[in-house]
Formats: sequence, structure tokens, C-alpha cells
Amino acid sequence: MTGEVVLKTDIKSIALKGRGKVRDIYDLGDKLLIIATDRISAFDYIMPNGIPDKGRILNGLSLFWFNYTKDIIKNHVITADVKEYPSELKAYLNMLKERSMIVRKAKPFAAECVVRGYLSGSGWKEYKETGKICGIKIKPGLVESDKLPEPIFTPSTKASAGHDENIDLKKFEDIVGKKYASTIIDKTIAIYKKTYEYAYTKGIIISDTKFEFGLTVQDELIIIDEMLTPDSSRLWSIADYKPGGPQKSFDKQFLRDWLESIHWNKKPPTPLLPDDIVTKTREKYLEAYTRITGKNLQ
Repeated sequence: MTGEVVLKTDIKSIALKGRGKVRDIYDLGDKLLIIATDRISAFDYIMPNGIPDKGRILNGLSLFWFNYTKDIIKNHVITADVKEYPSELKAYLNMLKERSMIVRKAKPFAAECVVRGYLSGSGWKEYKETGKICGIKIKPGLVESDKLPEPIFTPSTKASAGHDENIDLKKFEDIVGKKYASTIIDKTIAIYKKTYEYAYTKGIIISDTKFEFGLTVQDELIIIDEMLTPDSSRLWSIADYKPGGPQKSFDKQFLRDWLESIHWNKKPPTPLLPDDIVTKTREKYLEAYTRITGKNLQ
């Protein structure tokens, strides 16, 4: 059973700080309220209709992983229990339940911290052309979706519009500063290794993922944003894994494939998603949630 689809929030008692492709962020003074909506984007455009429960799934997965990796690095979560939310949010608790969290404020670094365990996406494209990814030489002879000998840190720019672009480690260091670069790299790899091992026991391969880090007002390095969701990661089924081409993913591949099939020109207006594409996409997100958390979405 699915609930109401939340595409856009309107909390009148609190200042809206910003809207991303999926999340709405409100300013609580020394804290932030982050709400995961049911919006879904493809090819850098938000679709007109959403995926039921997508925000709840993303929020639940992020909370699971933030808790699972807190021994490696602290995260921004203060609480996701709506009973602990401030009084000015009381009128909105039904909407906020399971799709929001109150977090510490942090200044984000202007770089995406990408870690790859397999050869896919832009990494595969770059490897085919240069034999490298972000300046890192990779052994020759690999095919698409092959497992890499070791996970590698392959940062990218954080574009406000359009696509992120892969950068080398020198550029990454210039962006985040020498003081934090090596620590961020070490933490990124450590998080990937720990979460990869866990997901593997649940029949899921974490091919690659991206994290965001930030500094609190006390200059403490923490991990922020979302964590290891189908929106930020390539999650593959071990049962279906076969190197040599693209893999079946727990994400919005059904949506992308449908958009390609109708020859959409990837410009506004964005097409309305048919019911079957919405249903199949929701099922994939939900399967990832259930496998990883061991819980059924209520």
C-alpha cells in the first residue's frame, strides 16, 4: 500500500533554504530540516510525476548507512524521530514522518567523493579512451562492469546544473585543501569497503557510489547529504551480475530506458511517466531498501 506522493513541500513556519532534484531543505537556525520528496529526475530533468514512497526509501536507506558507518566518521544526523521535532513543525508531522531528518549544519566541500569498485559509467568510458580513471592507471584488458583489483577514489566536480566532471587527485586537493584531502580519501575508501561487504551478504554489489563531506562550525569533518541510495550509487544484483556489459540496477533504469525508447529530446517539457514505469521503478527502489535494511516499508 502506498501513501500520498509528495512532490513539493510547503512549510510556512520555516524558511526554505533550497530545493534540490529530490530534497527540500529548511533552515532551523543552527540546524537544518531535510525532506526527501518523491521527485525523480533523469538526464538532469525532474519528471512531472513522482515515485510513491521514494522519499521514505531514500531517507530510510541513508539513516541505515549513516548509523552503520558512524564508527568510521561522524555524520550530520541529529534525529529522524518526528516526536523530537520542534513545535513549529507539529502541523506537518504526518508528512515528515519517515521522509525527513534534522541535521547539523555543515559547509560542504565543492567536490563529489566518488569511489569505484567496478568499471562502469563514466569510469568505463574514460578507461576505454585512456586506460585511466581520473588520472589513475588501471590494468589493461578489463571489460565493462569488471571488478577492479582494488577500490579507487575518483572525485568529480559538484555541478549545480548539468553533469559532474571527473577530476584528478591534484584538482581534488586544490578544492578541499591539503588539510582534509587525505583524510577524506581514506574515509571514503573505508566506508566503501565496510558497506560493500555488508551489501554483498544481502545479494547486492555496490559498484560505485558518491559521498559528500562538510565542515561543522567547529571545523569538524563529517559526512552529509545522502548515503548509498539508488540515487547516489550503482547497486547491482549478485545473481544477475555478468561482466562484459551494463548490469541490472536497483535504480531508475526502467525510467531511463523508457525515455530513450520514446525518443524524448531531453529538453522541456518532460514527459509524464506511465503507471507501469512508475510501478517498476518503485519496486526496484523498494527491493534495495528491504534487502539492505531487513525491514518492510510500513
